Amino acid sequence: MLYRVRLEIFLAKIAVESGPSLLRQALACGNGWSVSDVICGAGPYDRPFEEQHSQHSIAVVVGGSFQYQSRGGRELMTPGSLMLGNPGQYFECGHEHGIGDRCISFAYETEYFEGLASEMDVPYFSKTRVPPIRDLSGLVARVWAGFIGSSNSRETDTDQLWKEVGVELVGRALENANKGGPGLKSFAATESRVTRIVRLIDSHPESDHGLESLAREARLSRYHFLRVFQQLTGLTPHQYLRRTRLRCAATRLIVESAPILDIALDSGFGDVSNFNHAFRAEFGLSPRSYRKHHRNAHE
Repeated sequence: MLYRVRLEIFLAKIAVESGPSLLRQALACGNGWSVSDVICGAGPYDRPFEEQHSQHSIAVVVGGSFQYQSRGGRELMTPGSLMLGNPGQYFECGHEHGIGDRCISFAYETEYFEGLASEMDVPYFSKTRVPPIRDLSGLVARVWAGFIGSSNSRETDTDQLWKEVGVELVGRALENANKGGPGLKSFAATESRVTRIVRLIDSHPESDHGLESLAREARLSRYHFLRVFQQLTGLTPHQYLRRTRLRCAATRLIVESAPILDIALDSGFGDVSNFNHAFRAEFGLSPRSYRKHHRNAHE
């Protein structure tokens, strides 16, 4: 749980000490790309202001939540989702229902991005968000684990690791953002309630969050809660909870040496057998193989 505690403490500290400040720390860069740790301390009383993407960008949301609005519509950004931007695109980020967020943000110069996009025959992002789908769980966990690892590492080859992740991220984002119909629009009347539930789950994914209790917390009927939660997040509440638990567990497997049984129980799974089955379905490897594979990749 160390990485999640660290994240929550840091977000709270930024919100208290810095107010609506935006802190950006460069993590790595190369010819045509860069990646940064971006922390925002804005809250409900801070007025959003218009910004503009100067490059193609993909921000992996790793903590908090916020509203991302552009000509493409308004989306609720939650942990595990991707915020997408094209050069010249104007946008606003609001925190109407909670304080602070944290993203690992990748930026790509036009020539570099177009070179990658040409391989998929997709020139730009037609949507502004990719929700926290199963296809992205492993990659998002690697992004956050990579940040923790690079922060604690003295190795000199971390730029290469970030470059590989950045290239894969472009492919996954283009693939998922340019299929299907237009993005779903948020419902202002229920957005704050769903955001509250998202933050509740992300703060305590190990807790027993049943449909009835979550709907009651949101002050919605079970049917209405299910419908609007899925429209806003792209997942059912059960899928979101399960995916959050597995993503947290995957990160811990890479950055910690705790026994797999302890991680399974800490993550909210009743037994290691159920955890192993769910983990393999999500990431394609057993927890033990996943730990070994990704630790070798970071050595």
